[in-house]
Formats: sequence, C-alpha cells, structure tokens
Amino acid sequence: MLTIKFRKLCIPPKTNFMSVVTDVEKWGNSHRPGFLDVFRIALGVFLTYKGLEFITNMDELEMTTSGVNVAFAGAALAHYVVFAHILGGPLIAFGLFTRIVSLIQMPILIGAVIFVNYPKGFLSMGNQMELWASVVVLVGLIVFMIFGAGKYSIDEKRRKEAMQSTAH
Repeated sequence: MLTIKFRKLCIPPKTNFMSVVTDVEKWGNSHRPGFLDVFRIALGVFLTYKGLEFITNMDELEMTTSGVNVAFAGAALAHYVVFAHILGGPLIAFGLFTRIVSLIQMPILIGAVIFVNYPKGFLSMGNQMELWASVVVLVGLIVFMIFGAGKYSIDEKRRKEAMQSTAH
C-alpha cells in the first residue's frame, strides 16, 4: 500500500519508463555546464590510461578479481575491465554513445570503490589515492549519464543531423 502511494508520488500515472528517461535526457541536455566537455575528455583519457595500465599488469588485476569464487570468473572480470576501459575511454573522450558507455563503466567503478579501494582507506599512501580517483571517475560517469556528452561531441553532431533530417 505504501509503495503504491510512493510510486504514484514519484512517477505520475500513465507515464512509462522511456518517457521518464527521455525527460531526464532533455533536462540534462538543456542544463549542461560547458566546462563538463573538458572534464569528459579528461575522464576518457584517464579511463584509457587505466585500461592500458591494467593490460600491462594483467596478473595483478586477475589477482584482485580472483576473490570471485566461480571458475574463470576472475579472469573474465579482469578482461571485461580492460576491454571496457580501452574501448570506453576513447568513446567518452570523443563523446560518442556517452550515456551507454558510462552505464557500462558503472559496475566496474562501483566495484573499484566498494570492494577494492575502500578497504585500503582514503588516505593510504600504498594505493596512491586510488580511492579518490575511483570516486571522482564514478561521480563523473553519473554526471555524464544524466547530462550527456555535451556541445563539443559526436553525440551532439549526430543529434543535430537527425533534427535537420526530420525537419526536411
């Protein structure tokens, strides 16, 4: 009973999920600060760098992910992290499929914050502030899931071309 009232309060009746997503996307596109383009590019470059670092230290990454007690899950997870960072970093930097790529990166960063870096501590010198970097990247991904790629991106160019083709 309480959940039904809460749902009616949060989501108006006759509203489907896609219209809510579209409304959030429109709001994010219209309320986007310009400096986020620079942050998006830096975030993409950083994710690519981390992917390349992970691929050069694959043994350490597999050891970190080996806590998953399913056969080959640690190795599969390590390869997912590398693939997502190396492919997703440039896509975020160029602003192509930014919301989708940010969504793909989210489980990696949530795992990095909660399971890998948090137990080591915020100010631990041993992990060279990796927790702070993971938190900043996670917040950045959340921001780009809401606000999108921005004015200087391939997504924006594609959106403008689609609007021009529907106008004709």
